Amino acid sequence: MLTNEENDLLTRVTGDAPMAQLMRQHWTPVCLLEEVAENDGKPLRVEVLGESYVAFRDTKGRLGMLDELCPHRKASLVYGRNEDCGLRCLYHGWKMDVDGNVVAMSSEPEGSPLKDKVKARAYPVREWGGFVWAWLGPVEETPEFDPPSFAPTNDTPIAILKIRVPANWAQIHEGQIDSAHSSSLHSSDMKPARVEGAAADDKAWYRPSTDKSPRMQTQTTSYGFHYAAIRKPIKNAASHNYLRVTEFVAPYYSLIPPNNNYNVASVIVPINDEETAFHFIAWGDRGTPSTEEWRRFNHAVPGEDVDHKWRPKRTLENDFLQDREAMKAGNFTGVQGIPNQDIVMWVSMGPRVNRSTDVLGASDLAIVEFRRLMVDAARKVEAGGTAIGTGPDRVPQARIASCEGVYPKEVDWRTLVANEGAKAAE
Repeated sequence: MLTNEENDLLTRVTGDAPMAQLMRQHWTPVCLLEEVAENDGKPLRVEVLGESYVAFRDTKGRLGMLDELCPHRKASLVYGRNEDCGLRCLYHGWKMDVDGNVVAMSSEPEGSPLKDKVKARAYPVREWGGFVWAWLGPVEETPEFDPPSFAPTNDTPIAILKIRVPANWAQIHEGQIDSAHSSSLHSSDMKPARVEGAAADDKAWYRPSTDKSPRMQTQTTSYGFHYAAIRKPIKNAASHNYLRVTEFVAPYYSLIPPNNNYNVASVIVPINDEETAFHFIAWGDRGTPSTEEWRRFNHAVPGEDVDHKWRPKRTLENDFLQDREAMKAGNFTGVQGIPNQDIVMWVSMGPRVNRSTDVLGASDLAIVEFRRLMVDAARKVEAGGTAIGTGPDRVPQARIASCEGVYPKEVDWRTLVANEGAKAAE
């Protein structure tokens, strides 16, 4: 458990909160590329870390992100006209380009010097791996963009689903790095089978183990930590272990052990203290599904499962549309879709869980590590230090990889994950 002060350090992500300062020292995935795909298309409100911005693609296809409110009288630019290489405020016709330059002031006299004295704040952006990434720190401190592990190249096959979850970022991360829960919560979708390693088809995921009580081991890294969930395999249980190694790359994403067809990752970005943009990703060069197939498999289809703002149609108020008859017939949760099952748990905790009263067990070792690591990282930033993953000992993200498989008991998972990281960087 954490103290109330530690829980605040972990969960507060708005304003000048230490965790918000930490996150602003990283490139932040602020929206999906598909949300700003159209030249002169509808401007997009971007909400992250308690702030609101506007993203737009101009006539020439250039992407820009500005503060949402017009520098003139603070009307929202989300409702502006995106035309002729600029975003024009409806209120008085002031127009800004992707760099924040004011290129027109309809309400001011011709030749007014004010146009050259005003500039909207523009944020550096990069388009990569299906996301728009923005640098939210001081522009003069903008670092080189380091591609994430789940998109080592900009043409890496990738499928992303997005859900806006009414829960704090930390309880969602804790769910993603919790390997033990999958054997219960997801047992109707992650099925024990006599396979050589994790496998997947369009119906379910399969694992070579019936063991619901994994032994956990963790190791801190310069970018976060990795841990192994060690289970008894179905075959050769006396001589082998089934290993699943998860990587937490602070502060935004986790690499989940792959299957025979694709790799898996989750990207978790705070909207504010009580809402989070959750992204679940399939990627890689083997058999990555299309975006449509991925969203259908996970029951996260826009217009059916989430609305046009990515809010889920399964809510606390409608009991997440849980099907009790399906449960009687053998479905463990009565909720379709792996992410939706997780969301029931995250949201049912309340928007920001009180960690001073929870009870942790042996299977929660990764949760303990996450809390310790990120509370200490927030304190370091609060004291004026650098954010985790940004110091001179940082590891290029291309060298980080999760892994899984059945191995002889003498195999050290730490050596295994190091070898996988080296292969990923080749």
